[in-house]
Amino acid sequence: MGNRDIRWISSTKDACWTEKPVSGQARGDANLTITGEAFQTVEGFGGCFNELGFTALSHLTPEERRRVLHSLFHPEGELKLGICRLPIGASDYALEWYSLNETDGDLAMEHFSIDRDRQYLIPYIKEALTYNPDLKFFASPWSPPTWMKFPKAYNYGTLRWEKDILQAYALYFVKFVEAYRQEGITIHQIHVQNEVVADQKFPSCVWTGEQLREFIRDYLGPAFEEHGLDTEIWLGTINAPEPWQEMLHKSTSDYDVYANTVLSDPEAYKYIQGVGYQWAGKYAIQRTVQSYPELRYMQTENECGDGLNTWDYAKYVFNLYQHYFVNGVNSYIYWNMALEPKGRSTWGWEQNSMITADPAAKRAVYNPEFFVMKHFSHFVAPGSSRIGLKGPWAGNALAFAAPNGQKAVIVANPFAEPRILRLSDGTRTQAFELEPESFNTIII
Repeated sequence: MGNRDIRWISSTKDACWTEKPVSGQARGDANLTITGEAFQTVEGFGGCFNELGFTALSHLTPEERRRVLHSLFHPEGELKLGICRLPIGASDYALEWYSLNETDGDLAMEHFSIDRDRQYLIPYIKEALTYNPDLKFFASPWSPPTWMKFPKAYNYGTLRWEKDILQAYALYFVKFVEAYRQEGITIHQIHVQNEVVADQKFPSCVWTGEQLREFIRDYLGPAFEEHGLDTEIWLGTINAPEPWQEMLHKSTSDYDVYANTVLSDPEAYKYIQGVGYQWAGKYAIQRTVQSYPELRYMQTENECGDGLNTWDYAKYVFNLYQHYFVNGVNSYIYWNMALEPKGRSTWGWEQNSMITADPAAKRAVYNPEFFVMKHFSHFVAPGSSRIGLKGPWAGNALAFAAPNGQKAVIVANPFAEPRILRLSDGTRTQAFELEPESFNTIII
């Protein structure tokens, strides 16, 4: 590789996305080498459509809003997001709790309605589609309708395990896919439940692995077949097998219990196209990928931070990308793409976002995690393959090869002082002086 064949973009706390000059050949041995190994294919990057995100974007001027949406979704924009999530009913970033059918006992789903979504989510999604008509969507509920739960509430509780309720709930998913199709929006994947062990004060519903197995095998899969849906069913989103305080006492195999319970059943397995992990589910993904390498995998929700959008948290998030891709995911999904300052949810948690929409100034602020995403998604197109790296820097780096042969190496310098990266592609070694606490993308 010669200097003219290489681009180098660096981001630091004080200067994001700076193109750097590439110097001459390195002196000394390589400390990061691109190998000939090829791993999983990348399907894409994305974020989640939520009501509070739509509200945040409404504060911007029309021109600024267009600029934000172009930066997020346009194939020639900054992030080039291509696969995004949406809730079925209220997420914890809805303006208020709701489901798509609160008519008690309506087993036939005669009163199913997406009228509320037509006010907030669907306009948000359709606006994004004007920038990228090829956007793909996956969806999951945070809670079933309250009358299907015990106790009868959006938060906490479990699904009532009665045959007529389970049949009706499978029909609820069918109606959702069909209703969105009528709006011109294709739902490519259904993930059965957001965070299957989250017993929370926001919309949630706890499932066991055995319940997921039975529902997919005996109700959801057959319902999709009966109605001729080609929407994929995914086992997701799995956050952890046990409450947080118990995790420290568990072995790695315990974290895989949800996926393995379902996937080891041939009749459930035949309906499942992939597995979605988030949060503490990161402890299970390695084991699941080893057991079922033929499936596809997704990191379904970037960890949320505290609303301060600091560079230090962005460094932590970079490590999440590294962890999930090294362990086999095909796609990585951020949580809220845009929020108001501090990113406060309706239940009180302040969370990070890639973009902050400032209501007073009517302008967008691009936060550190926007640039973490950009260091990956701007150059790593769908269809790229993760490729091997070896050497002392490999634990802070990822590499991808596009179908046209272009390679992207994304590497972080976590240290408080500059460090020299000597990168080899097998024919030549090039030197890069990485700035302290920086993110870097090197294109060959």
